Amino acid sequence: MLFSSNTFLFGFLPAVVVLYYLCPRRCRNVLLLVASLIFYGWGEPKYVLLMLVSILLNYFCGIAAAACIEKGMHSGPILWLDIVLNLGILCFFKYGRFFFGDRFPEVALPLGISFYIFQAMGYTIDVVRKEVPAQRNLLIFGTYVTLFPQLVAGPIVRYRDVAEQLKSRRENTEQFAYGLQRFVLGLSKKVLLANTFGSAWNALQVTTGTAAAWLGLLCYTLQIYFDFSGYSDMAIGLGQLFGFTFLENFNYPYISASITEFWRRWNISLSTWFKEYVYIPLGGNRKGLARQIFNILVVWLLTGLWHGASWNFVLWGGYYAALLILEKCWLLKAGDC
Repeated sequence: MLFSSNTFLFGFLPAVVVLYYLCPRRCRNVLLLVASLIFYGWGEPKYVLLMLVSILLNYFCGIAAAACIEKGMHSGPILWLDIVLNLGILCFFKYGRFFFGDRFPEVALPLGISFYIFQAMGYTIDVVRKEVPAQRNLLIFGTYVTLFPQLVAGPIVRYRDVAEQLKSRRENTEQFAYGLQRFVLGLSKKVLLANTFGSAWNALQVTTGTAAAWLGLLCYTLQIYFDFSGYSDMAIGLGQLFGFTFLENFNYPYISASITEFWRRWNISLSTWFKEYVYIPLGGNRKGLARQIFNILVVWLLTGLWHGASWNFVLWGGYYAALLILEKCWLLKAGDC
């Protein structure tokens, strides 16, 4: 079910909003959990079970890790078990054929699996780091993982940013009005702009000539921006309708003065996730130039793979890694002189 579909706009969303505000406050997380599972299972009912497995896996790993910490025991084995199982699920469904070719059975890619796996895994890492307490209420944790506003295309919502809202949010008319406005803005970006530029891009692909090539490049650039930005706006707006405040995911990336700045403005939640859970744990820029270059390369090859299971995306990640290494290690430093 897409946010821009008639089923969602004129059926699912109005029904959920009405039921949400009619039911008692203590039941609203239950309603959101059920609604999110219905949303997820609308097109892929068989993968609802996979999502439930992910919820239980990370819930119990978080509880176990917290128990180890309370007893003064090392929680590292629990964390590694969680990471291996999460990445194992992701690799099986998304990267099996990429790594093993035709020897691996062809399986459909579950909707939003990269987003909810990263969210749930980030939660367990934060518990082990003692940055958040383990969530012992399975209903609250399940609501966090399945929350349908950001399930399809993000942003990747960190548990620490919504933990309090999951337990004691207070909706109000001003927030609801802003959420509705933000959702309509995102929907307009998607339907009126992204889809239009996408149609122009498709038409220009069969057209020859230099002018057509440059115009096609411009249309594709605007399509991917308004598509992704539109979905992020819709997710943030939907979150506001239900009392949640998600962090911004785009900040005018096309006005950036450098590649480094661009990736601080484009898909902020994904860049932040890789920075906090991969780049910094690897040592960031604290262990010398050679290690920093290696860390950037690892992060961007993984970022490329995250976007898609093909060599095109690996090369895309390597391309940005090369640009960022050149910029961070030499160009930006030269500019400061």
